[in-house]
Amino acid sequence: MRGEFVDVGGRRLYYYAAGSRGAGETVLFLHGACASSHLWHTVVPLMPAGHRLVVVDLLGSGRSDRPGEAPLTAAAHGERALALMDDLRIDQACVVGHAAGGAAALSMAIAAPRRVTRLALLDVPAFDDWPRRAAPVARALARSPFGHLLGAPLLAGLAHGALLRGFADRERGRHALDQFLLPFAQRLGVEALVGQLRAMRDPGIAALSTRLDAVTQPVSVLWGARDPWLAPSLGARLAAAIPASTFSAIPGARHYTPVDAPEQVAAHVASLLTR
Repeated sequence: MRGEFVDVGGRRLYYYAAGSRGAGETVLFLHGACASSHLWHTVVPLMPAGHRLVVVDLLGSGRSDRPGEAPLTAAAHGERALALMDDLRIDQACVVGHAAGGAAALSMAIAAPRRVTRLALLDVPAFDDWPRRAAPVARALARSPFGHLLGAPLLAGLAHGALLRGFADRERGRHALDQFLLPFAQRLGVEALVGQLRAMRDPGIAALSTRLDAVTQPVSVLWGARDPWLAPSLGARLAAAIPASTFSAIPGARHYTPVDAPEQVAAHVASLLTR
């Protein structure tokens, strides 16, 4: 699907728009680390009519620019998403975020509550669980000072093998990871991939978790019932800490719920839009 680039702080973010303008609010989709806007490609066609759907490649992912020295924390991604909304003249949006994209969505809701009408949070790192439960290979690469010295194809291959456990359907997972990791398999992608792996240790995620009572928007917390890295009990704990939140675990789904269960994800977001 064709999209456009927007300059945010001197770096280009890629996005594409789908759906239709109507009475319904805009829905903004944010993927997580080591992924891209491709994460949502089977969810978007299932969304209800009348909503403008904006799907973003976060900085350092997909078609967006490599980050250079720009931070890849949840707060920084959230600030850039708000700047993108400004550029697209989107005053308010329902924000749907997966994994680190969900942490960015939470950051947006806390920093700019008027701009975020609702939140769907899918398999989101919270409290202090993500660094401890990250995929072992990803954790080792993130902690190593030499990760950036590995060749781009080797590094992308290691990430591919480590992340495949996050999918219920391995064949579908291989295809998704091929799309997610393609930009990182090139020379300039090494620093971006290492930066994303290191961002898994973002201390701001634990800090966000101390402010969850400030999130007053309707929230739907969705989780893969078989997520190998972030247990469903973490999702239940997250939902319990947010005042207007519901929690659902999707049977059979693992970490990448938009890939494993697009119909259920779209249905939950559609339901959230009526709350």
